[in-house]
This record gives sequence, structure tokens and C-alpha cells, in this order.
Amino acid sequence: MGGTIASLAAQGHDVLVVDLTDGEPTPHGDPETRASEAAAAAEILGVRRIQAGLKNREVVHDLASRHVVAGIIREHQSEILFAPHPIDAHPDHVAATRIVEDARFDAKLTKTDLPGDPVHPRWLFYYYCTHLRRVPDPNFLIDITGFEDHKRRAMLAYESQFVVPEKNRRIIDVMMSSVTYFGSRIGTAAAEPFYTKEPLGLAGLQGLVGL
Repeated sequence: MGGTIASLAAQGHDVLVVDLTDGEPTPHGDPETRASEAAAAAEILGVRRIQAGLKNREVVHDLASRHVVAGIIREHQSEILFAPHPIDAHPDHVAATRIVEDARFDAKLTKTDLPGDPVHPRWLFYYYCTHLRRVPDPNFLIDITGFEDHKRRAMLAYESQFVVPEKNRRIIDVMMSSVTYFGSRIGTAAAEPFYTKEPLGLAGLQGLVGL
């Protein structure tokens, strides 16, 4: 959802990207390299980025992890959350989604030792970042026309993941083809897919993008 992140930031939204882990170990990375790559991607997208400090490959949906994320939500006073789509083969991704879902609830609790003031984000949207060979089934798309290059450059910033390993280089082209396809579904140059379990409300039809 890099194009959406860049678009929202350009619109003036206070976008905070939270890395639950440092992403290591990986075949071609190390903590210092990954931190530098994440910082470069954040600069390209125009957002702030923090790390929650959970352990990569061992992310679990438990109370402690929920409270770490709930604390971040409260301190940021988040109104909208984005999390990975819940159907995935990657255990960390599945756990991350459950953590965010419950942290959204925990963030509103009173009489707790969580930092910051209580807040209940109005929306939780899911983006597609999956290790399954499945076709996304979005129920809404966000037009990212004009921010395609931000998306590409942000992905390329993760050189240890998408440039050094030859087998992963194709992922960039696949992702960019995806945004072109989803853009074609709503009559724009590029779009990214999202899913929500809660119905979206419209105040009118003037904001609709489409053919």
C-alpha cells in the first residue's frame, strides 16, 4: 500500500508506519541494513516510521504484544488503522493482524497502565501482503495515480530484499502490474486494493472514482 501511504501523506494526513519487528534474520540482510532501508523508504513516502520491538519469526498474538501496539495507537491518537489481510500463510502476518484488531479495542480502555489517552480508531482496513497464491478480493480501491513512482522507489529501497536476491526482483514488476490492473477497474492509471469488515458510508456520490 505504498502508493496509498504516499498519497495520504501528500494530502496532509499524519501517517505513522509501525514496523512490528526489525525484519531479521533474512538471507541478505542484517538489522543495520534493514533499519537504513526502512528509513529510506519512509523518506520516499514522506512519513514517520517506528519499530514496535517484537521478534521477527516469533510474532505471537498475546496480551503483551496487544498492549505494545495499543500504546502506540494511543500515543499517536490514530483514527484509521491498516493491517495485513487476515488470510495469509505467514504466521507473523496472521499474528500481526490479530494483534492490531485487538489493540484497536484495547486502545480505548480506561483504568489501565497503557500510555497515552484512550482512543478508538474509527476504521480498520486491510491491505494485501500475502504468502498465499490467492487473488485479492477487495471491496474498495484507492486511486494512487501520480504516486506510482513513490511505490516503486520505496520497494527498491529495500535493496537486500528486492534487488540483491535475483529471485525476488520480479516482485517489483508484479506489484506495479497489480496497481495498473486495479486502476483499470475504476478507470484510473493506478490503484491499490483494500478490504474492510465494516461497511463504508458515503455522504454522496461526488467522491466516487470510476468509469
